[in-house]
Amino acid sequence: MLALELDIDYATRVLLDLLATPSPTGFTHKALAKVESYLLELGIVAQRTPKGALIWTLPGEKKEAKAVISHIDTLGAMVKEIKEKGRLRLSRVGGYDWASIEGAACVLHTFEGKEITATVLNTKQSTHVFGPELPKLERNDQTMELRLDAEVSSCKDVKALGVDVGNFVSFDSQPCLTETGFIKGRHLDNKASVAISLVVTKALLTADIRPSHDTHFFISNYEEVGHGAAAGIPEGTTELLCLDMAAVGEGQASDEYSVTLCVKDTSGPYDYQMNAELRDLARHSGISLKSDIYNYYGSDASAAWRAGGSYRAALIGPGVDASHAYERTHQKAIEATAKLLMAYLTSN
Repeated sequence: MLALELDIDYATRVLLDLLATPSPTGFTHKALAKVESYLLELGIVAQRTPKGALIWTLPGEKKEAKAVISHIDTLGAMVKEIKEKGRLRLSRVGGYDWASIEGAACVLHTFEGKEITATVLNTKQSTHVFGPELPKLERNDQTMELRLDAEVSSCKDVKALGVDVGNFVSFDSQPCLTETGFIKGRHLDNKASVAISLVVTKALLTADIRPSHDTHFFISNYEEVGHGAAAGIPEGTTELLCLDMAAVGEGQASDEYSVTLCVKDTSGPYDYQMNAELRDLARHSGISLKSDIYNYYGSDASAAWRAGGSYRAALIGPGVDASHAYERTHQKAIEATAKLLMAYLTSN
């Protein structure tokens, strides 16, 4: 096991760049291309699976293969209906509460590639107009709508812009790095883990160090809808480490400054022996590690196992507050997760 230099400033720059790139599930091509460009800077040409996932491999000292999985796709929406007054009804992409996107700045992407800025509102948004009705309004797919930044007042006006049912809507991440080391923005789930995969790859290549095993990095593009890594894991993989955000909140052990080992989620417990090895690695390396259980959570490892994957699997990730809303983590959590991934890849 080696202690290699990790460029956390690089990880942060990559993360902020990825956060600013739209990638709701089903519309991830721009973000995947951006990851490919970062890999090319490192001298790596990645491969695409037929499903669109991205894979690159670092040869190891042993041929028994490990896979490290994270996902680039995020929450988003699609146009469900163009209303007569020119507002748009949305269909959610991924699992989130409607209230978490109220007031969110968005971009609508037409089929022709045109981008139209917009805002998510409820149908009774103005306090001055609706008064006491506003707080009582239930937020759901009938009461939330998209307001385009265009001079439209009818369905006909909207269609004239090239807008159609099925257009994707991406939520503006509004990424921010604070002076105190916090990283804020929508979609830290799971672009933080993609940045971690890249910074660890960079560290290994810079130090000219081979991982202990052949290592496949796998960036899935359908995780938020439940089947991201259900297909495409390279043959010969004997162990799978999933990187995903760790939810912080009341009743949870995770925090924004540590790496979390998720021992159980809605798919059940992860591999006991692999979890024990990761705890040992964290302890011997002086890495701040939390163990946690998530009752409303699934991962790419869950999808891979449900699809019949016959390998051990575990899940780690940086602590993220306010998951599936305007999220926040700290550079310390990014660094702790990267250090544990590095320790895992270079240990025997």
